[in-house]
Amino acid sequence: MTESRVITQRAECDWRVAYALAADPLRMPDWASGLAKGKLTHAGNHWNLQTPQGAARIRFSPANDFGVLDHWVTPDGMAEIYLPFRVIDVRPGICEFQFTLLRQPTMDDAAFERDAAWVARDLEALAQLLANRPASPA
Repeated sequence: MTESRVITQRAECDWRVAYALAADPLRMPDWASGLAKGKLTHAGNHWNLQTPQGAARIRFSPANDFGVLDHWVTPDGMAEIYLPFRVIDVRPGICEFQFTLLRQPTMDDAAFERDAAWVARDLEALAQLLANRPASPA
């Protein structure tokens, strides 16, 4: 059985605004330091990117009205990794990000804890990015 951990972060933002920002691959370097480092380039049904561990490909779940932000990452020379990710409408003006970290077969305890902490920092950065966005014109 695969170990998993759900990592959450609330944001003061309408969930649809949060979803739009988090679903934009070009914005990932602004908040997803554990995944995107520098520019992403579009290539067919996936994007090419540099991660802190090296080159990788990423593909995303199709745009949807349900807050599903799942993505699949394939580091060079490795198997594809599934990353379940959601944005949930908690109440008007408050949403919650829910990222399920699935422990990979090659991860020891320290690596799993390190990845969990990194995801938590990235979700916090996403919430801060949303909090600091310019106000919408009235």
